[in-house]
Amino acid sequence: MACRKLFVVLAAMVFAIAVPAKEFLVYFGTYTNALSKGIYVSRLDAKTGKFSEPVLAAAVGNPNYVNLSPDGKYLYSSSSVRASGKDGDGLVSAFSVDRVTGRLTLLNQMSAGSYDPCYVSVADEGKVLLVASYDNGSVKCLPLESDGSIGHGGSFTLTTGHGPNANRQAGPHAHFITADPSGHFALECDLGTDRVMIYKINPADATLTANATPFTTVPPGSGARHLAFSRDGKFAYVVNEMACTVTTFAWNEKDGVLTPVETVPALPPGVAVKDAFTGAEILVHPTGKHVYATLRGHDSVSVFSADKKTGHLTFVQNVPAGGLVPRGLGIDPTGHWLITGNQKSDNAAIFAIDTKTGKLTATGQSLVMGSPVDVKFVEAK
Repeated sequence: MACRKLFVVLAAMVFAIAVPAKEFLVYFGTYTNALSKGIYVSRLDAKTGKFSEPVLAAAVGNPNYVNLSPDGKYLYSSSSVRASGKDGDGLVSAFSVDRVTGRLTLLNQMSAGSYDPCYVSVADEGKVLLVASYDNGSVKCLPLESDGSIGHGGSFTLTTGHGPNANRQAGPHAHFITADPSGHFALECDLGTDRVMIYKINPADATLTANATPFTTVPPGSGARHLAFSRDGKFAYVVNEMACTVTTFAWNEKDGVLTPVETVPALPPGVAVKDAFTGAEILVHPTGKHVYATLRGHDSVSVFSADKKTGHLTFVQNVPAGGLVPRGLGIDPTGHWLITGNQKSDNAAIFAIDTKTGKLTATGQSLVMGSPVDVKFVEAK
């Protein structure tokens, strides 16, 4: 045991070499319970990989996913709550960010149009907020004011359709939405219909309209969950929740068209999909050379190398996530540290990244908080 601990410490020291001396605030979206009261914040010393113990940044119910404005001044969260037991109770919240202390100050809240908003992102250089809701398969587009608050108006869109799995895909289930790198389109992953929906973003009135090619599909019964673009914007990687696979698409930013390239297993070779296994998060390394995906039930992180010319993924490694049900994943902006949000073990585990091979090494460092889900970084002041 002592030898193993020494190895972990030495490995972390090796990976810390040549890391920029920067500090980042690390925000965690959570499901609130006896151990969690809202959004938590930790502080990362990027040179050493040391994270401070997380503290409550803002009290808010079930802030499952969070995202920051491009300038880092504002943070937005989606909150799945059922105050009255009716649709429409879910909220999106806007906060100002104190980048010295990490504390968040609530600016305002708006209805998400459902009780289960599950993703929020910022588009149009911080002028538009995008929201996806799982329960009714809706997406919402809202204007953002100059002071960071959420404005009125925008658009609300309900997807229709279903997939082949009667238990999971009886109707649409929007799980993710983000703007493409050009900022002209919004892409939504819908688990219930096996589709990636494509919308045009209309910044003048903060609305979404269906693209001329309104969607593409992942293999039937796969359950599209989350998406990450390659660093050059030429490819999009979709993690499929139900099939535990990753589908690669070529992206045409001129016309807003996704063309399938391949679908590969997210589980390591030789491991079969089980009902208890579900894909969760997918991220691209800052260098663009590697892709990371979390697997719940199997409770692990898979690492792939990415071919920049073809988009093809090659399996590199699979490691234990350091906890149970790794729902979320974060990579610090320097590309040297990866953190998993382990929802069912109430902890976030830290890994060192070998930036040449993409491989992960557990540092042995774990942060305790209730049901962490999402992980986002912003440079501290």
